[in-house]
Amino acid sequence: MIHRYLLLSVFALTSATCARAAPLDGLSAADVNGPAAVAPLDRPQSPAMLIVDPPLAGPLSKGAVFIQYRAENLRIEPVFGPEALKVTPRIGHLHVIVDDAPWHWADASGEPIVLVGLPAGKHKVTLILADPTHKPIVHQTVEFTVPPHAAVHHF
Repeated sequence: MIHRYLLLSVFALTSATCARAAPLDGLSAADVNGPAAVAPLDRPQSPAMLIVDPPLAGPLSKGAVFIQYRAENLRIEPVFGPEALKVTPRIGHLHVIVDDAPWHWADASGEPIVLVGLPAGKHKVTLILADPTHKPIVHQTVEFTVPPHAAVHHF
């Protein structure tokens, strides 16, 4: 019987605390997440933007490059082709170029870019936000240095 009252007390306290919690800086879910993917947009879409952070310092000191990014006004999805241009809100993916290589790869995971095994020294990675037909929209480049002692580590 005591357990039932204790459980009810904890439930009441948790419910009251959650009910009083204010939305994050007064923002709605749509303000944070963008428009609902299931509803057609009734207004023109804002231009797509790409925000790229420098590699995380901890992993970089060990030779691993973790690059976090965020796309705004575009959802990263593994959907390709001309018909996908009709989807709203807009969808796309990334093209990733390392050290101005003549080739790149496409990433549609939405997860951080991870590179391991780069030689010691200066490097740069360019992330290109692309539409479903691979047409570039916007890009950002990050430059970093892999420390000499870190390039020999194996992950």
